[in-house]
Amino acid sequence: MTFTLGSRAQTAGYRLAAFDQIGSTNTEALAQARAGERGPMWFVTSEQTAGRGRRNRAWIAPRGNLASSVLEVVDVSPAVAATLGFAAGLAIETALQKVSIEAALRSAGSERMFSLKWPNDVLAGRQKIVGIGLEAEAMAGNRLAVVVGIGTNVVGAPEGTPTPATSLAALGVHIGAEELFAELSDAWVEFRGIWDNGRGFAEIRRQWLDRAAGLGERVAIQNGSATLEGTFDTIDETGCLIVRTADGKRVPIAAGEVYFGAAASVGAA
Repeated sequence: MTFTLGSRAQTAGYRLAAFDQIGSTNTEALAQARAGERGPMWFVTSEQTAGRGRRNRAWIAPRGNLASSVLEVVDVSPAVAATLGFAAGLAIETALQKVSIEAALRSAGSERMFSLKWPNDVLAGRQKIVGIGLEAEAMAGNRLAVVVGIGTNVVGAPEGTPTPATSLAALGVHIGAEELFAELSDAWVEFRGIWDNGRGFAEIRRQWLDRAAGLGERVAIQNGSATLEGTFDTIDETGCLIVRTADGKRVPIAAGEVYFGAAASVGAA
């Protein structure tokens, strides 16, 4: 199979650059933006060798996994552009649900196989299956080139990660990265349209919270050496995580690692 855009993505005018192997789809997308590419355009591979995750962690996609990045050039502020990550989470979660219908039917008692972890991960149970990373650079005319990188564990998952990881194959979902990408590209059109340069973030926020992992549960947020513990209350209109502390304060969190349940009780160890 080869990578192809879904029919909705093709109709919406997206283009595709597919690679047998590449260092980083995000790096390639940004390089193309600097060279004058204005998108919208997908960059995709089933083997990534030098990707970067959040906090500059290695983001490697062994052959068979899906590394994908979409380039959008938008006329919004960086703060608004950052909320596009929530639309990306909804898009890949929707694509995963669609390709995993049979496996979902086998997991009796579970309403959804996947959930969204703030700020930009997708979980299967409490294991990470997708990482999402955004990068942006200023362009001429006060526009912003935004690259949304979406890495999905299709056939394998890394070990020793802060959040334990899994793959579609480990869940009993045996599909190719190409099939998943076609669904993702179509779902992206839907949620990019709802987001509408930030004007539709209220609806994105509502749908994201419907799929949120740990909502109403105890969490610990670790940012450097500082740890804040409390209850995951909501996300606000800017995408910040709102933690309700033991004394009732509602604290907005713009960045940090989120740990649930037992991990929270040991200070996010």
